[in-house]
Amino acid sequence: MMITLVLRRLLQLPIILLCIYSIALTLAWAIPGNPLENPEGRRPPAEVEAAMKSQYNLDSFPAFYGSYLASITGVTYVRDSMSGAIERERRAAVDAGQAAPVRRVFDFGPSLQYRDQRVNEIIGGSLPVSVTLGGVAIIIALVLGLSAGVIGAVKPNSFADLATLAVALIGISLPSFVVGTILLTVFSLWLGWFGVGVWNPPSSLVLPAVTLSLPFAAYIARLTRMGMLEHLSSDFIRTARAKGVGPMGVYLKHALKNAFLPVLSYLGPATALAMTGSFVVEVVFTVPGMGQHFVNAVQNKDLFLILGVVLVFSTMLVVFNLIVDVLYRWVDPRIE
Repeated sequence: MMITLVLRRLLQLPIILLCIYSIALTLAWAIPGNPLENPEGRRPPAEVEAAMKSQYNLDSFPAFYGSYLASITGVTYVRDSMSGAIERERRAAVDAGQAAPVRRVFDFGPSLQYRDQRVNEIIGGSLPVSVTLGGVAIIIALVLGLSAGVIGAVKPNSFADLATLAVALIGISLPSFVVGTILLTVFSLWLGWFGVGVWNPPSSLVLPAVTLSLPFAAYIARLTRMGMLEHLSSDFIRTARAKGVGPMGVYLKHALKNAFLPVLSYLGPATALAMTGSFVVEVVFTVPGMGQHFVNAVQNKDLFLILGVVLVFSTMLVVFNLIVDVLYRWVDPRIE
């Protein structure tokens, strides 16, 4: 049953996120360096550093593990609400003429790199950028991949088919930073069609979206071609042709519909990866997305920002895989 599948996956989500949290924190904790140093290498005074380490439990892995887990799961918020600590903080800030601190149920804590911002605010501002970039990239990948796959399957071993396979191989093999650098050099520096280092959508979306889409488009093209070649030799295709179905109906309505199932299965992790794994592309094109912040967080050992980004990305990956599983069973009810 579809409802059973959804409920089972949702019940598995906390366990998956707890495992990811444990692994991510262990790896982030092992990064060399002092998380309280700024990007220039300057550290706060010894008394301030000691106070901050004590406040955020930065000198004890078990203490940080427990306190941060309580913060991101809402336990800290509920505890402070029931004890009146949040109200006391608000009144103290008002009495001092300061803005009342914002407390959230699921609080990722303060950023150690961006001292005047909290991780929730950083993610809230950068996640829409990464989601937009990834969404546009997946749309481009679908259009290019399906078109190339159909052309290759309709005329196997032709020049168009061989050219498609060659381009797909190049698209999968070339790293994103190489493709991005080439596109940036040609279309921004030489031709001047796009700006450099300036985020001004929608024009600023074009080059990073194309760069991000090429590996996905190449893999979709290969899946589509293999699936269509397999189904074009099937009995139901011969039956459709015998009934007088035209070539376009055979290719698109019958062959492509069945060949699309492996593509649909791939779209789940691909969409999540496109929306969350564009670290290199965002750095090359100076995109103000989560990938850019994640790279900076790792370089500066910003534990709060690292964990916040990893947990948001992981949640998106699980959710997109669930959506694809539901769509997979809806498209083909025979699959249990």
